[in-house]
Amino acid sequence: MMNISLRLRRPPWMVDSNGRRMTSHFQWLLLTFILLYLMNQVNSERRGAPRDLKCITNNLRVWDCSWKAPSAAGHGTVYEICIENRSHSCYQSEKTNTKIPALLPGDHEITINHLYDFGNPISKFTLNEKNVSLIPDTPEILNLSADFSTSTIHLKWNDRGSVFPHQLTVIWEIKILRKENMEIVKLITHNTTVNGKDTVHHWSWTSDMPLECAIHSVGIRCYVDDPHFSGRKEWSDWSPLKNISWSPDSQTKVFPQDKVILVGSDITFCCVTQEKVLSAQIGQTNCPLIHLDGENVAIKIHNISVSANSGTNVVFTTEDNIFGTVIFVGYPPDIPQKVNCETYDLKEIVCTWNPGRPTALVGPRNTSYTLFESFSGKYVRFKRVEAPTNESYQLFFQMHPNQEIYNFTLNARNPLGRSESTILINITEKVYPRIPTSIKVKDINSTAVMLSWHLPGNFAKIKLLCQIEINKTNSVQELRNVTIKGVENSSYLVAVDKLNPYTIYTFRIRCSTETFWKWSKWSNEKKYLTTEAIPSKGPDTWREWSSDGKNLIIYWKPLPINEANGKILSYNVSCSLDEETQSLSEIPDPQHKAELQLDKNDYIISVVAKNSVGSSPPSKIASMEIPNDDLKVEQAVGMGNGILLTWNYDPNMTCDYVIKWCNSSRSEPCLMDWKKVPSNSTEAVIESDQFRPGVRYSFFLYGCRNEGYQLLRSIIGYIEELAPIVAPNFTVEDTSADSILVKWEDIPVEELRGFLRGYLFYFEKGERDTSKIRGLESGRSDIKVKNITDLSQKTLRIADLQGKTSYHLVLRAYTDGGMGPEKSMFVVTKENSVGLIIAILIPVAVAVIVGVVTSILCYRKREWIKETFYPDIPNPENCKALQFQKSVCEGNSALKTLEMNPCTPNNVEVLETRSAVPKIEDTEIISPIAERPEESSDAEAENHVVVSYCPPVIEEETPNPGADEAGGASQVVYIDIQSMYQPQAKPEEEQENDPVGGAGYKPQMHLPVTSTVEDLAAEDDLDKAAGYRPQANVNTWNLVSPDSPRSTDSNSEIVSFGSPCSINSRQFLIPPKDEDSPKSSGGGWSFTNFFQNKPND
Repeated sequence: MMNISLRLRRPPWMVDSNGRRMTSHFQWLLLTFILLYLMNQVNSERRGAPRDLKCITNNLRVWDCSWKAPSAAGHGTVYEICIENRSHSCYQSEKTNTKIPALLPGDHEITINHLYDFGNPISKFTLNEKNVSLIPDTPEILNLSADFSTSTIHLKWNDRGSVFPHQLTVIWEIKILRKENMEIVKLITHNTTVNGKDTVHHWSWTSDMPLECAIHSVGIRCYVDDPHFSGRKEWSDWSPLKNISWSPDSQTKVFPQDKVILVGSDITFCCVTQEKVLSAQIGQTNCPLIHLDGENVAIKIHNISVSANSGTNVVFTTEDNIFGTVIFVGYPPDIPQKVNCETYDLKEIVCTWNPGRPTALVGPRNTSYTLFESFSGKYVRFKRVEAPTNESYQLFFQMHPNQEIYNFTLNARNPLGRSESTILINITEKVYPRIPTSIKVKDINSTAVMLSWHLPGNFAKIKLLCQIEINKTNSVQELRNVTIKGVENSSYLVAVDKLNPYTIYTFRIRCSTETFWKWSKWSNEKKYLTTEAIPSKGPDTWREWSSDGKNLIIYWKPLPINEANGKILSYNVSCSLDEETQSLSEIPDPQHKAELQLDKNDYIISVVAKNSVGSSPPSKIASMEIPNDDLKVEQAVGMGNGILLTWNYDPNMTCDYVIKWCNSSRSEPCLMDWKKVPSNSTEAVIESDQFRPGVRYSFFLYGCRNEGYQLLRSIIGYIEELAPIVAPNFTVEDTSADSILVKWEDIPVEELRGFLRGYLFYFEKGERDTSKIRGLESGRSDIKVKNITDLSQKTLRIADLQGKTSYHLVLRAYTDGGMGPEKSMFVVTKENSVGLIIAILIPVAVAVIVGVVTSILCYRKREWIKETFYPDIPNPENCKALQFQKSVCEGNSALKTLEMNPCTPNNVEVLETRSAVPKIEDTEIISPIAERPEESSDAEAENHVVVSYCPPVIEEETPNPGADEAGGASQVVYIDIQSMYQPQAKPEEEQENDPVGGAGYKPQMHLPVTSTVEDLAAEDDLDKAAGYRPQANVNTWNLVSPDSPRSTDSNSEIVSFGSPCSINSRQFLIPPKDEDSPKSSGGGWSFTNFFQNKPND
């Protein structure tokens, strides 16, 4: 609050009273003072004194002070305001306020009284800057506009900076309101500085919602921040609101239209329509609706993702219509990377760069590039090809005369932003020349040429560094650098020397600047043949005496091209003796041999090569050869493509060493090649492209002395040993019962392919075409192997063999290079005579021993053997069973043998009784069994069925016996053959055990008592069988001998011999051999059992 004090004129007594009060009681004085103050206030109010002085400022230059007038003050009252301590500092005012200049800091006394009214009191106030409020004037918005395409509001106002006395900071607060309900969506501050003059300020704000979607209003206020002002500082009042005006378009309903935004941004779309919007979606995604004024709606998309080249659709759907727009989402241009500017010809600068990350924007939204040069102020734009296959980012900038330093800025811009990259270059240091062309070569001499070429460009102010590549056949590539001064006509000449005569060279050129930035690309190759020169050396020569020792053959090698220096036309061969030289012959090329007929004197042979320019220096060689009696043939194996030969140093060798080698398999003279080495050498590696593995070569080391050459060493060797390609040819010289002698031949050197180290001889038992040697090196136990390392041995005897046995023989040779192929043969040893004798004697001895032992055993067991295998057979002539009664055959003058003729019975009577088996008898012929004595029991008699049968007697006259046997009818009589012995009665035990006794010859069928209906059916089937079967019941036969105990001791009256016999025949009627055949009851089978009698019933 403002400190205000009101002072009135007081009487002197009151002052004295006040003095006395201070000396008296303090409490009484305080009460008196309060009373006097209240009385003064009441009196002032009554008299109309001003009160409540307040001051504000809006520009720090003038203070606007106001006060409250008394209630008794009338119209037209004039106030006088005076400021003490200042001359002419009184102001008059008819209002209750006045403007005074800003006061200095500190307290100031202000008096206000009624002018022309002396009865009113005077009001005094103490005024300090701290009690003054700084309130700026209300800002005024000069202009408010909007860019609807970018949803940006542009604000313009005047800061009225001229009203302030000095520079100070002003803070502006701007508020943006949206929709009809004036919802504040943005409140921001903006700082400016005033400097004593009026300034129009601009401020822009981009809305997150299209401006077409809702009403937007803007207001502004300010706050002056003066650090030197100590009073109160307050915000100004808000300016009147201004709105964004937009005229609706009947066609466009969705905003924004075709917007390009940054990936990851948030964006709002709205639909301005009078219809109710049902749904909205972006792409394939539905979005919630945000309701605005009326039926307007909006959707908000957060963190939007990159769109396709064709954009992303945004669709709003109503009941009757569909409204939409397209949005393009991408990236701002990346900073151009790897920016490089260079020149090809110092006429034009080409700048290239890498655009960096793709923006995902195409077409009119794609990135545009501009190259700006700051020194010249010129720029060029990048023109993009509509449909490039391989888009090249480069720009061409025309160089300016006399300008070497260039400062380029490459700007990249698209709807989402811009970026730039700068580069500062000295163009003379960034020269990348083009390819040299039009290369030409001219001769200077046989070892130098002049090389010229064309290089496009203006290089007159710099020097060029060019590189010449020189190639020749079978030689290392050579590079030569030359520095030449640039010229304007772009033609350059360079001399190239130190070449070889008569040599084909290939030249290539590339160039750069002396400061070097990049080499140009290589030019095309240019081939050129230099001119000829005199041969630089004589041919390399050697000599050999012919086999008869009468002629000396001179050999020489053709000169290399770098020594021939041209085409060799001929060779001149001459010899000298005692300093007398004689030209013998001139040999044309390509012949490299000459044969001279010389004696054994020491001649010096010279060979000179000639070309079109001149002759070479002579090559000399002595004809004398010093003999060496102590010479041995050595062996050596090479390494890789060559072979190493060593020898001891010999000071007597004054000239040089010559190593000659040849293929050992060739015919004499053995000459393939030679090599000369200095006399101080002790070793040499012989290499040749003609060396082949597995080929034997002969090496000869010659040492040169003043009087001639001497053969020092003779060596045979291989560059590489291989396995033999053929097997040794071997034959069998001799065979015996226990050994084989084998002999083989040497393998030819050409097929050996290495130094022979031995033979491997394999042998095993085996027949031809059935046995093969497999796994010879696997150590099989059935294969015998002999390793023969004595190379002089050519035979081998294989001992400890088996006689008359086939052996498989295999022979293989081997070297250090491997095992050769095998050759095999099969050999059978001779038969062993001792073994044959032993093989014969042993079986004979065994047979004799077995025979003796068998004879002894048979002699000791002769009775048993006779009884078992050879029993006594009775004589049929003594058989009484063949003695028949006369009455049986009466009426027939001749009896014939029984024949198997079918017959029909005269009468068959079947008597059926209640007994087990009925008895059937013949009424005409009664069997002796039917007339058995009555001591036989009735039950036994009833247990038999006797069929007596005799066919009618048929008499037929036959002229001879042969006709009777053939098929004539004869009289057949069926009789019973009974024992000649008197029948004896059986014991009861035997009768019980043998209910059916034996019988003699009984053609009648015997049916056992225990027969069943099934047996009768079986008998019916038996009767139907074809043939003659008088022995119907073979089970009743008694197969025992007549002299067996069962026969002789039996008491039975029915005993038979065994098989029945016919009347006038001794042949046996053998029972059939089936499962029902009777088994012998004796201890063993005997053939004589068929002749035994059977007891009759």
